[in-house]
Amino acid sequence: MNLLAIETATESCSVALLCGEQIIARSELAPRRHAELLLPMCDQVLAEAGLARRALDALAVGRGPGAFTGVRLAISAAQGIAFALDIPVVPVSSLAALAMQAPDDGADVLAIIDARMGEVYAGVYRRTPQGAELLGDETVGPAAALKVPTSHALDVIGSGWASYRDAIAAVLPAPPHWSDGDRYPQAVDVLRIAAPIAKNGGGIAADQVLPVYLRDKVALTIAEQRR
Repeated sequence: MNLLAIETATESCSVALLCGEQIIARSELAPRRHAELLLPMCDQVLAEAGLARRALDALAVGRGPGAFTGVRLAISAAQGIAFALDIPVVPVSSLAALAMQAPDDGADVLAIIDARMGEVYAGVYRRTPQGAELLGDETVGPAAALKVPTSHALDVIGSGWASYRDAIAAVLPAPPHWSDGDRYPQAVDVLRIAAPIAKNGGGIAADQVLPVYLRDKVALTIAEQRR
C-alpha cells in the first residue's frame, strides 16, 4: 500500500507517506506558508521513497475543522492529486488526528484547536486499535461554554488549551489527566487513521471529499471587535 497523507488545517503544514511498511514524513510550523510548502513536501517524501505519484494507491486528507484557508488548501490539493491519478481519498477529522498524539493511557482525549474569536474547535475521542472514536459531536463555540460527554478526567491536547486554559479547566469534570497545548494535527496521524481504511478498499471519489468547517464566520466585524 502506497498512501500519501496531507494536513494543513492549523499553523502546522505536514505530509506523510506510507510506502509498504515505511513511513516518511515532513512537518513545519509555518503560518501563511502552507500553499508554498505543501506540494514541495509531497514531492520530497515521494522522492525519498523512490516512488512516482502514479504509484500511489490512495490519498488521505485532514478535512478540518481548522483555519478556513488551510482546510480549503488540503481539500483542493487532495482532490487535484486524486483526480489526476484516479485514486480514492480517505478524509480524516483533523481533531481525531490531533487526539492520536495524546498518550495511550486509558483516558479519553479532548482534542481542542484555537478557532480564534474566543472560540475553540473541540471533540472528545476514545483511543481504539483502529484510531480514535468520537464521543458525542465535534463542536465550535466559546471555550467557557465547552461541554464534554464524560464525567472522567481527560487527556487534553491542542492549541485551544494553550489559548484558553483557565476557561476550559473551569468547565472540565476534573483536572486533566495529561495536557499539552503545543500540539497540532499532523499528517502522520491522518495516515495512521486512514491506512486501515485504505487497505480494506475504503475511501471515496475525489469529487465527494468535503471540508468540515463547523462554522461559517471567519472574523469579527469592526463593531464586534469594539465590544
